[in-house]
Amino acid sequence: MERTDIITIYLGGIRIDEPIATLTDLLVSAVCFYFFYKLHRSSNKNQATTLFKFYFLLMAIATFLGGLMGHAFLYSLSMAWKLPGWITSMFSIMLIERAAINHTRLLFNKKIISTLQVVNIIELSTFMILSIVTLEFSYVTFHSGYGLMFVVLGLEGFLYYKTRNEASKFILIGIGIAAIAALFFLNKWVIHPWFNHLAASHTIMAVAAYFFYLGAEKVDLSEVE
Repeated sequence: MERTDIITIYLGGIRIDEPIATLTDLLVSAVCFYFFYKLHRSSNKNQATTLFKFYFLLMAIATFLGGLMGHAFLYSLSMAWKLPGWITSMFSIMLIERAAINHTRLLFNKKIISTLQVVNIIELSTFMILSIVTLEFSYVTFHSGYGLMFVVLGLEGFLYYKTRNEASKFILIGIGIAAIAALFFLNKWVIHPWFNHLAASHTIMAVAAYFFYLGAEKVDLSEVE
C-alpha cells in the first residue's frame, strides 16, 4: 500500500521518503561510529568500556540501516527489511546493559553479575523473537526502554548513589536525555512537518550518545580487574 502520510523528495530522480528522519538517523550513525572509533583508540581497555565501544558500533550500523531501509527507501521494500536495523539495535541495547552490569562489579559479587547476565540474554531473546514474528516495532521500543530506563538507569543509579562514581554520573545524564527523546517519539510531538517526532528523537539521541561516551571513557575497573 502506498504511504501518503510522509514527506517525499526526489534527488536526481531518486525518490527519498522521510528525508529529515533519514538524515537524523544518519547523524546518529555518524556520531556513534565516531565514538566507537574514539573508544577503540582510547587507552581505557576495561571490559565495561569495551562493551560500550561495541554498543556504539552496533548502534551506528542499526541507525544507518534504519535510515536507509526503514525510512528513505522503504517504499520499494517490504516491512521485513526493517528487521536488520531493528535486530542490530536490540543487540546494541543488550551491550549497553551488559556494560552497566559489568560496571557494577564495583559493588556486586560474581554470582549477582552472572545472574544479571543470564537475565540479559533471556530478555534479548524474548523481545527479538517477538519482533521477528510480529514485525511490530513496539517490541523494539519496549526492549530499548526496558534496557535503558530500567536496567542501565537502575544499575548506574545505584552505583552513583553508593559511590558517586564519575562515569555513572555522565551515563545517568545520557539516560535523562534519552528519556526526552523517548517522550518526543511516544507522544509524536511535531516541531515542524519537516522535523517530526522521529527527527527530533533521533537528534536528541545523538546528544545522549555524547554523554554515554563521556561515561564510557571514565569507567575505571582497575580495582576489580
